[in-house]
Amino acid sequence: MAFRKPNRKAQVNNETGLGTNTALSGGRFFNRDGNPNMEVRGMKLFQRLNIYHALLTMPQWKFLLFVVLFFLGINLVFAGIYTWIGIENLGGLVANSALEKFGETYFFSAQTFTTVGYGRINPIGFAASLTASLEALTGLMSFAVVTGLIYGRFARPRAFIRYSKYALFVPFRDGVAMMFRMVPYTRNYLVNVEVRGTLALRLQEDGQVKTRFYNIPFDISKANTMTANWTLVHMINDESPFYGFTREDFKNAMAEVLIFVQGFDESFSNTVVSRSSYTFEEFVYGAKFRPMFHPSDDNSRTILHLDKLDDFEPVPLPADHLLNN
Repeated sequence: MAFRKPNRKAQVNNETGLGTNTALSGGRFFNRDGNPNMEVRGMKLFQRLNIYHALLTMPQWKFLLFVVLFFLGINLVFAGIYTWIGIENLGGLVANSALEKFGETYFFSAQTFTTVGYGRINPIGFAASLTASLEALTGLMSFAVVTGLIYGRFARPRAFIRYSKYALFVPFRDGVAMMFRMVPYTRNYLVNVEVRGTLALRLQEDGQVKTRFYNIPFDISKANTMTANWTLVHMINDESPFYGFTREDFKNAMAEVLIFVQGFDESFSNTVVSRSSYTFEEFVYGAKFRPMFHPSDDNSRTILHLDKLDDFEPVPLPADHLLNN
C-alpha cells in the first residue's frame, strides 16, 4: 500500500485532541451527525452513565417512549404493591374477577400518581394509605423532573445545520477546489459564524502508520450571518494538503475531512457548535452543486429549497489533473 505525504507548505494541525496512532483507532473520527465514532468501555455502567444527559440528548421518539414506559411501569409496580397489601384495603372496587380487580387497582394507582383522585376508590388502613401517599409524592417529583427535561430539550442551544451528503472536487479558478455546503433548516439564524476544516490522513512514517492532521483553509471561513445555504470552498494549490494527491492516494491514506462550525444563535442568545465529516468514500470527483435557491415569481423574496442541498451535476476536471487518476 502506497502512502503520499502532503507537501511541506501544508500547515500541520496539532490541536485536534484526536489520537495520532492509527493502529489504535478504527473507522472515521466523527459520524455524519457530528458525534464521535467511539464506544466507551472499561468502566461500570452506573459510573459513566449520565441519565440526565442521556434523556436530554436522545431522539424525541425515544424520549417520549421512555416517558410512556416509565408511567406504565411505575403504576404497574404500585398496583403490585396494593395487591400484595391486599385488594380488600381499597374501598370502592366494583369488579368481580381477580383480573378486573387488578385493572381497577392499576387505574387507581394511575389516578394517585397523577394526583387526579376521582374519589370512587380510596385506601383503607395504614399500609394502603402510606403507599398511596408515597405514590403521590413520587408522581409529583416525577412530573417535576419530566417538566424540567422537556423544557431543557426545547431550550437547549443547538446549531440547526444540515450538511451536503458529499464533498465535491470542482473545476474552479483555472484549477480545482474542494467544496461542500451547509444550510440552516429552522428559523434559528446564526450570526458571527466561523467554519474550520481539518484533513486527517493515515500516513506511513518510520515503518508505522500514524494519523496526521492538516489545516484546510477556506476561501471564506467567516460570515456575519447565515440565513441561506453556504458553500465552503478550499482551493487545491501548493499550500493545500490535497496538493499532488490522486484518488488512490486519498483511499490509501483513508482521508477524512473534519468540519467544525461555531456561531451565535439569536434565538437562544448563546454560542452553538456543530460538527460533521467527509471520508474519502464521500468524495465526488468532477461535479458541481446545482443552485438551491431562486427569486420568487414577483421577485420580492428568495425561495430556498432545502431538499436540493445534495443536488449536483457532473463537470469534467482539467484533463491533466491528478484527481483524474
